Amino acid sequence: MSIHRTPHLRTTAALSALLLALTGAVSYSVAAAPQAYASGSTLEAEAAALSGGAVVEREHSGYTGTGYVGGFTDANKGRASVAFAVQSAHVGAGSVTVRYANGTGVTMSLSLVVNGSRVGQVGLPATGGWDSWSTVRVPVDFVKGVNAVALTFTSGDSGNVNIDNLTATTPDSDTTTPTDPTVLEAEAAALSGGAVVEREHSGYTGTGYVGGFTDANKGRASVAFAVQSAHVGAGSVTVRYANGTGVTMSLSLVVNGSRVGQVGLPATGGWDSWSTVRVPVDFVKGVNAVALTFTSADSGNVNIDNLTATTPDTDTTPTDPTDPPSSTVAYEAESAFASGGPAKATTATGYSGAGYLTGFTRTGARAIFASRAEGAGQQTLTVRYRTPGSGAASVTVGANGGGSARLSLPATSGAWKSIDTKVTLRAGLNNLSLRNESGDSGDFDLDGIDLSGTTAPAQRGATVPYTAYELENAGTNARKLSPDRTYKTVASEASGRSAVVLEKNGDYAEITLTSPADALVLRYSIPDSADGRGTDATLSLSADGTALPKLSLTSRHAWVYGDYPYNNDPAGGQAHRFFDDTRVQLDRTLPAGTTLRFAKGTGDTAASYTLDLVETESVPGALTMPDGYVSATTLGVTPDDNADDTGALNSALNQARSQGKGLWLPKGTYNISGRVLLNGVRVAGAGQWYTVLRGKDGKGGLFAQGGTSSVQDLSILGDATYRNDSAFDAGIEGDFGEGSTIQNVWIEHTKVGLWPTSPTKGLYVSGLRIRDTYADGVNLHGGVTGTVVTQSSIRNTGDDALAMWSDGQADVDNVFHHNTVQLPLLANGAAIYGGSGNRIEDNLISDTVVGAAGIAVSSRFGLPFSGTTTVARNTLTRTGGYEPNWQSKLGALWVYADQSDITTPVIITGNSILDSTYSGLLVSWQKNIADLRVSDTTIDTAGAYGMEINASGQGSFSGVTVRNAADGALNVAGGFTVQRGSGNSGW
Repeated sequence: MSIHRTPHLRTTAALSALLLALTGAVSYSVAAAPQAYASGSTLEAEAAALSGGAVVEREHSGYTGTGYVGGFTDANKGRASVAFAVQSAHVGAGSVTVRYANGTGVTMSLSLVVNGSRVGQVGLPATGGWDSWSTVRVPVDFVKGVNAVALTFTSGDSGNVNIDNLTATTPDSDTTTPTDPTVLEAEAAALSGGAVVEREHSGYTGTGYVGGFTDANKGRASVAFAVQSAHVGAGSVTVRYANGTGVTMSLSLVVNGSRVGQVGLPATGGWDSWSTVRVPVDFVKGVNAVALTFTSADSGNVNIDNLTATTPDTDTTPTDPTDPPSSTVAYEAESAFASGGPAKATTATGYSGAGYLTGFTRTGARAIFASRAEGAGQQTLTVRYRTPGSGAASVTVGANGGGSARLSLPATSGAWKSIDTKVTLRAGLNNLSLRNESGDSGDFDLDGIDLSGTTAPAQRGATVPYTAYELENAGTNARKLSPDRTYKTVASEASGRSAVVLEKNGDYAEITLTSPADALVLRYSIPDSADGRGTDATLSLSADGTALPKLSLTSRHAWVYGDYPYNNDPAGGQAHRFFDDTRVQLDRTLPAGTTLRFAKGTGDTAASYTLDLVETESVPGALTMPDGYVSATTLGVTPDDNADDTGALNSALNQARSQGKGLWLPKGTYNISGRVLLNGVRVAGAGQWYTVLRGKDGKGGLFAQGGTSSVQDLSILGDATYRNDSAFDAGIEGDFGEGSTIQNVWIEHTKVGLWPTSPTKGLYVSGLRIRDTYADGVNLHGGVTGTVVTQSSIRNTGDDALAMWSDGQADVDNVFHHNTVQLPLLANGAAIYGGSGNRIEDNLISDTVVGAAGIAVSSRFGLPFSGTTTVARNTLTRTGGYEPNWQSKLGALWVYADQSDITTPVIITGNSILDSTYSGLLVSWQKNIADLRVSDTTIDTAGAYGMEINASGQGSFSGVTVRNAADGALNVAGGFTVQRGSGNSGW
């Protein structure tokens, strides 16, 4: 975002008095009046009335119209404003949707002023960069005629955003909304994930308020209100809250199970000072579940007093805006995953965003978009494209590896056009592809897609199908572990570094479901047997006091001993790896609000049960066989017969390939004792909860031997109990050729989760759920190129959770982005060992245990670095760890020049490094780090230094904030030169 010092004011006589009030200006000039727009139109900010330093800019890409409005900089605080003239045919309630960019990395704010009255402060969450745009919808009460709607940088705002446009949704009749509001006290609502009733601060209504939205409960804490509406339609909720942090914080609004968006909660001046924010809500008739939840994308740390619901008084909704509805999301092609030929271009004019993709002429060329659907069903896909000449083109469209159909693209002779088609989406995460299949011409350029019924995936971390609850924050009568990060203590391996321990009959932990659920995953620890082979026990489970089938637990996949790489013999001492998971489908769906209790009861024989967290979800029905597949059961494979199916599966794969079809694995369990070979074939199951490949004696997995393959919708559940690198199998490994896909696969109890090898190129990996492996979660091993691992959740790995290892051959242009990593027991959350052009972006990484950083860029292993390495927009929480072999304290983000210099650029930008065990950023060791670039990064709370540098070389630092570092903000040794840029704070 650029800073402009010359005021630029355009206004109308009709708005001049309003702007004078808004800006406090003594005088102003009047230019030609902007166009008056009809109801539902999109109003471009560059055509609105600007004052106080607000100016038209074109520095950043992705805007609509002919520019956007910037100048909301600190130099213009208290006066910068953009004012729109909104025509409404009726009086009543509607809303405005603001399109903006916020590349600061934190939620910022402007004030909304309507017809001369300040309505309130609008929180504008970070968008991930200045070329990345998002929207926020705000309720507005319109008068009949022209309404002056302004966004103003008042003295109470944080500003520093860019405004692209405003879409007004005005009422379609002269009705006033809204039935009389209903006030719902937070302390009487459904609480979960650590949200608790408190009375410490004064000024609340009712009998208390709800706190517990602390960093320890990030991703879990929630307060859910039951709102009764007599009609379907648009209304709003007003949240009364306190925020004594001094800056705008946020929670997510979840309505009837769908995340509506992020709610900015500006500072209130203190914890005894309360304020309100009003948010639009589309209600259904009857009871609406309205929750404020501290998701992994929020900053939390607020208190909630009550919620006032204003529901519609008739079954009407405002008029439709011209822009797509809020549930239609525009996805830019240049941000999609591309392989097989497509590359970003900017030569043609008229595209949206920062560019477009060109180069779909080769068979296999593809672009893949990740989206989150609000529900299962058919949606409208709009493809934005151009053909460079007068010939038509075609491309094959598919969703989640199935439902493919050829889409004809009429010739446009160089102009950008749009064409609609229908696609069938699943509820939750979807991968939508445009691919040149045999018979497609592919002679087109792709600007992007619009997809109805979807919301954008989470800005950081994986979009997952479950809701997680930390049980140490649950209701309990049992002992809680004190937080501890000391290696080989149980608490050090618990999420959030604490858990609850059930030790005697009647001990329990219970949660209240914030969303319906018919399945759960429990992370737990029970004592091991004396011989290390494991012991089994049950745990009682009930819903609202009614007993459910007991959970079957075991210690056989937990508890390892001795020295690295560890074994299963307690005689070696040094016990660790205490936790395991169990997954269970329930016999019925439990509605939101159900109290789910885990208890040590009669017949539950373990001496103790340490319960860490539970994940609950609603599992969709088993998938049916897609077109283009043949069922394994017709090719000699029989599930659920307890026989070894390895040979039968290999035979069936060969037969399916010879028929030009994929192999369909119906619901059931398939026992495998060796490698199931993939040679350019497609394998699909009925879903992660339904189709299971079960390993034996540490063996059993999928092994790729070249060609273009796909694997999706199944689970690989091994039986390993310790690490044996030479004898045991990975879940999935090998050469995936070019253009392969792995999606929606659950892997646990194997040596490694995923291990692609050279010459894998253009592999797309999405929707993995990797749990409890004994070595890496994912390792791109030597010579892997152009591969993406995204939207995956990885927990409790015995080595790096995510690694790129240039072993013998360089890994090139790979990306780990939008993943959630928890509790790697050894080594790093994510790591790049050599290579060129590799990136780690937009991930959530937490709770590393030993010998670990949250993220490492290291020349310890592999070939030297030969190109730019990027670590951008990640959140690291409670990361870093002690390395006992070196007696060293490793930082949360670690740049390590060990076996070779790092001479090429290392870019670290937009990261949040929180509550680090030792230093937030560690730069070491004996070699040279020639070009380190750190920018726009926050280090908040560190057990050692904010930044600790012990190496030779140089680095530039700008926009770096350090707070609450125990040993000081910066410690430099080794001759490293620190080049200080602008915007640094705290050091």
